[in-house]
Amino acid sequence: MNYLSIENISKSFGERVLFEGISFGINKNQKIAFVAKNGTGKTTLLNIIAGFETADTGQIVKRKDLNIAYLSQKMDLNTSLTVEQSIFNTDNPILKIIETYEKALEKPEDTEAYQTAFDAMEQHNAWDFETQYKQILYKLKLEDLHKKVKDLSGGQQKRLSLAICLLQNPDLLILDEPTNHLDLEMIEWLEAYFQKAKITLFMVTHDRYFLERVCNEIIELDEGEIFKYSGNYSYFLEKREARLAVEKATQEKAKNLFRKELDWMRRQPKARTTKSKSRIGDFYKTEEIAHKKRNDHQVQLEINMHRLGSKIVELHNLSKSYGDLSVLKHFDYVFKKGDRIGIIGKNGSGKTTLLNLILGELLPDTGKVVIGETVKFGYYSQKGIVIKPEQKVIDVIREFGEYIPLTKGRSLSAGGLLERFLFNRKQQYDFVEKLSGGEQKRLYLCTVLIQNPNFLILDEPTNDLDIVTLNILENFLLDFPGVLLVVSHDRYFMDKVIDHLFVLEEGKIADFPGDYTDYKMHQDTLVKIGVKKEKLDTRDNSNKKITLSYQEKQEFIQLEKDIYTLSKDKDTIEQAFVKGTIPEEKMYEIGQRLKKIITSIDDKEGRWLELSMMME
Repeated sequence: MNYLSIENISKSFGERVLFEGISFGINKNQKIAFVAKNGTGKTTLLNIIAGFETADTGQIVKRKDLNIAYLSQKMDLNTSLTVEQSIFNTDNPILKIIETYEKALEKPEDTEAYQTAFDAMEQHNAWDFETQYKQILYKLKLEDLHKKVKDLSGGQQKRLSLAICLLQNPDLLILDEPTNHLDLEMIEWLEAYFQKAKITLFMVTHDRYFLERVCNEIIELDEGEIFKYSGNYSYFLEKREARLAVEKATQEKAKNLFRKELDWMRRQPKARTTKSKSRIGDFYKTEEIAHKKRNDHQVQLEINMHRLGSKIVELHNLSKSYGDLSVLKHFDYVFKKGDRIGIIGKNGSGKTTLLNLILGELLPDTGKVVIGETVKFGYYSQKGIVIKPEQKVIDVIREFGEYIPLTKGRSLSAGGLLERFLFNRKQQYDFVEKLSGGEQKRLYLCTVLIQNPNFLILDEPTNDLDIVTLNILENFLLDFPGVLLVVSHDRYFMDKVIDHLFVLEEGKIADFPGDYTDYKMHQDTLVKIGVKKEKLDTRDNSNKKITLSYQEKQEFIQLEKDIYTLSKDKDTIEQAFVKGTIPEEKMYEIGQRLKKIITSIDDKEGRWLELSMMME
């Protein structure tokens, strides 16, 4: 069933054309991701579909009575309302029934009002929805229903907007970067929610694991054309690569044909036959293909890093509290050359506080931070770039100098550097406030990296960056020889660029020797084998130290991977026996295999427990 059709729409801002004549449809139960580079109008397209902006040409055709909910990046909440009032202030009739019932519970002496509200809950079968409503609020940490919206943080307001959208029970849910301002636990819950929900989605997101696990179709806007891929993110990457290879081969053939036909065109007399006119028409089509240029310049990062000495950053007995809330307790760590550390934890657990303590922007309650003389910090904060009125893009870079030093004694002009960060000559003289959110983040990243840091601190660097820029940034960070400290909820990004984690929980920091997927597998393994969650080197007490060698740490991580994989194999075989799908002649062979798997799991769990005891 077709829910909505986008028919030949175009949008421009002055001379800047975002998209022109694009068309596609959204059908029931599709979970579509819209993929495009920053600055090509992703958010504008969502606003047009949701009815908040109008297209210059074309139209949006919607099914009659289509219920659309839209989670935009700009939240439109009434700040004078409470959380509960904001949720009930919608057109969903079931929510109105629940609201009446909740109010009746507050006045149990009014038995008539309670009975009426109870009967309405029964009549409309609102009990299941009430359970869902409470679960969503719990998962999104919005349990203080009487708190005013104006007193919520930006992240809490984003989560409230998400809750309101989910509880509208829409036919079509439009999402613009839904994972921004969510911690990892919330993202994984939302991921699982969308995987199971019978809901139609159209979203823009840079979260590649989210794309992989939620979406069943990807629509790409590339060089002004729409391309559709009926599959998840892995399928999209595979098919896009094949499409570009075909496009390149077609262009090479067109170039060869163009050279031959150009010679024929030069030899033709002015009087043309009908046949030659047709050939001339084909020539110009071939010329267009042969000279088509892709805007595929990649961000080139060749920054000249300052030399890093042997003494880098030392944290001694750091503690920090806000009133009764302790976010850090007696933390010690000595940074080493080549450290690539990710920081994870729930919202409010103190991730940004730790960064600010290291940078000296906050003072600890106890302890001290010792900074080596050669350390030069580069800090990419969540606040982003400070936009000055009528400041042009190139002026932002010129504040650091007309020429920027690169590796091997070379230098580059401010304009040349901006071109490497995908800002063409025309865009360099645009006002910064006219850039899209993603373009502003890319410009901000440029200002951080051109200062040649050797200790790079990134606080949520992936928000609003397109996937192309993310891939380039990841490749740069893999080659970055300095110290890297990253706070991010982007699991794909973390897996690619870091090799161990600081896990923040209740004021303590666990130092986990692996990437995010390793950590998640570790937690799943603990649940699987019924072991209470361990604290890996909490560092809250100087008398507790990990006694494992490097090789034992690596063995510990590998054991978890093996246990996880073997347990999945065991479950698959056992399910096959239950369902009776194993051929009789194979039963003995597979039974023996199952026996070996169970023995192997027992052995590995024993060694895992032995190593985990050494970590206490």
